[in-house]
Formats: sequence, C-alpha cells, structure tokens
Amino acid sequence: MGLFKSNETTGAGISKNAPKKKGFSLFWDIFCRKFWKLMEINLLYMLFFIPLLLIFPAISLFEKNYYAAMTSSVLLILIFMVLIGPATAGMTKIMRKFVINKHSFIMQDFFKGFKENFKKSVIIGFIDCLVVISAYAALNVYPVFAVQETRLYYIPLVITFSLFLVIIMMNHYIYLMLTATNLSMKNLFKNSFALAFVAMKQNLLVFIIGLAFIVLMYLLFVYLMPVFFLLIAFFPAALICLINSFVCYPVIQKYVINPYYTSIGEINPELVDDTPTEEERIFEDMGGLEKPVEKRKKGKGKRIS
Repeated sequence: MGLFKSNETTGAGISKNAPKKKGFSLFWDIFCRKFWKLMEINLLYMLFFIPLLLIFPAISLFEKNYYAAMTSSVLLILIFMVLIGPATAGMTKIMRKFVINKHSFIMQDFFKGFKENFKKSVIIGFIDCLVVISAYAALNVYPVFAVQETRLYYIPLVITFSLFLVIIMMNHYIYLMLTATNLSMKNLFKNSFALAFVAMKQNLLVFIIGLAFIVLMYLLFVYLMPVFFLLIAFFPAALICLINSFVCYPVIQKYVINPYYTSIGEINPELVDDTPTEEERIFEDMGGLEKPVEKRKKGKGKRIS
C-alpha cells in the first residue's frame, strides 16, 4: 500500500503463496492502491453536475423574465437528467474493474462505458431523477395535508418512501449489471428488483453507508462549507460507487453471471486465475524471500579533483 508508506526502504516483497486478502482488508488494499484514481474519477463525474450548478446563474440572468428563467432552468435539469445515467455507467465500469482486479484506463473506460450503455443508462438515470423528485415532493406535501386535513395522508407517504427505498436498492445492482452483461432493459429491472430482496444484508450495508455519507456532507455544507466543496469535488461519489461495487458485484456474480456460464458449461472468466503456472513461468517469483535492502547512510562521499 504505497499511499502511506515511505519509498526510501525496500522490504522482502510479497510471497506468491501469501494468502489472498478478503473482506475489509481487501477493500482497504484497493482503496489505498486506487486512492488518487478515485479522486480523478470523482472529479470527472462531478463535471456532469455542472448543468445543475448553472441553474442559479440562469435564474439571476433572467430574473426580470420569469418564462425565460423557468425555460432555461427546465432545460438545464433535462440535460442533467439525460447525462447523469451514462456518467454513472462510465464510473461503475471502472469500479467493477477495480473490484475484479483488472487494469483500467480511467478516461478511456469512463467514456467507453458512457457510450456503450448510453441508451439504457439514459432511461435508468431519467427514472432515478423522477423518483428523487417524487420523493422530495411527497416529503413536502403529504405531511402538510396530514396535519391540515387527515392523517390518512401518511399512508401514501409511507408507500412512496417504501418504493423509493426499493428503487435505491435496485440501483445497487442495475448499473453493475448494465456494464457487465448484455441483458435487456426488462431483465435488468427484473434482476435488480429480485436482488434488492435476495441480498438484503448487502443492500442494507451499502444503504446505511451511503446515508451516512449524505448526512456527513449535509453537515459539512451547513457548518463547514469550504470543506464541503473541497470534498464533494474529489471524494464521495467515487468512494460510494467503489463500496457499492465491492459489496454488491459478488452478489451479481453469484446469482446472475456464474449461473449463465454454468448453463453453457463454462467458468466465469472473471473467476479464472490467470497467474502463469510453474511450467509457463519464465522467471521465478522471489517475493517474500528477498533480503530487505538496507537504507544507505547519508554522508559525504570522496571527491576526486
């Protein structure tokens, strides 16, 4: 983990027979190795939020013309709703590669995932935006009606947020399946809906972590706005996507990808160890057996004049 380690000394290396990391230790290893790339991906992803940021300048620009202000705002929101799905697909494609330990070229893979999944991800992103808007509207409307008229309005509020929760959990899987398979839209929705209930433990874990990040960012926005703007540009979206991919992609492998390869009599290529065998290996791996290189003492060397 070169992120927090000095490069001045060299150790014995890692043995080829060393046990493979699992669970949190594996996640921490990925996080440390990909730390700077995560920041790069997050910054790239945040660029697609620019249309939302332009709404306030547009309203100020057309403050004397209500219809122009509303038209420009709606147009910017629609642009965001079209682009956010493909951008999420691009980021998810990279995170999936991180999780399965495959090399990724950030810009190339991001825009490859963006283009390859554009049509389907536009639909998914558009639906997600409508769901968020509906949930926000329900939170502001139904409680008021419940207080002013009848408490029965709490029933549609509960129904709305139950559906909202299910759709959020479906999103744990739908972009991962979109970038990893060639499933139709119907099967993407059907499988993600099923996995939202089958893998409840993983879903709740990712949901709680995501909610904690949202609360943290909200508190930073209210009390430490400079820190909020610094972190929002380089940190949370990519990290949440990595956590989601790390926790949920094994579920997709277990219930979607592996059964497909089993049905055709093959093994999922993502699970195949492509490490060279003893016969194929040209050089011997001395990881764990090499002697550590001692740090050379600093001193004045002899000078030949």
